[in-house]
Amino acid sequence: MQTILVVDDDKDIVDLVRYNLRKEGFTVLTARNGVDALELASQRPDLIILDVMMPEMNGWEVVKKLKAGARTSTIPVVFLTAKSSEVDEVLGLELGAEDYLVKPISIPKLLARVRAVFRKRTSAGTVRENIAVGAVEILPEQHLVMIGGREVFFPRKEFEVLLYLAEREGKAVSRETLLDAIWGSDAHVVDRTVDVHIAKIRDKLGAHSDYVETIKGVGYRLRPPA
Repeated sequence: MQTILVVDDDKDIVDLVRYNLRKEGFTVLTARNGVDALELASQRPDLIILDVMMPEMNGWEVVKKLKAGARTSTIPVVFLTAKSSEVDEVLGLELGAEDYLVKPISIPKLLARVRAVFRKRTSAGTVRENIAVGAVEILPEQHLVMIGGREVFFPRKEFEVLLYLAEREGKAVSRETLLDAIWGSDAHVVDRTVDVHIAKIRDKLGAHSDYVETIKGVGYRLRPPA
């Protein structure tokens, strides 16, 4: 039986979501703030439904801590929040959330999204092996990047871009290929989106920023300097 952690400071919402998830056969844990959510996340639930605006620690901070923790980094998160702007949604997804739902709650939609997350996880199938490129080690299953033996946090899209390049070490990858692979062919993004993410990746690589090469007129390539 799959376990879902529901986190919201509104008791009525927690009770409503818990009731409907239990009807669907899920085991449900609940928390009313971010601090308690992190404590319960150590039990490694199969999914976390997370509010953004909460006392003590907001949802953004909770996700950052989850993704930075070795035991909790792979737990999928669905944001459920009153923050409806596109900027907030993009931020939530960039931090590594699987989905972003805006209040007021549609229970059928919430249940559909929950099932979709579990289907996606099941279909992902095989375990992805760790990849080492020079001083950079990428652990796909833990969503971790180690640089010179030190863990560095990468938001979801930056992590996916770095991983995609690492899996093709030494090969030039076009911006168009990256857009299709990471954002999907129907996403409303442009080539500049890739460039912005590459710049952020280089910044996080620090002294190893030159691992990411710009191939003029083509795209990018990841490889340690000779």
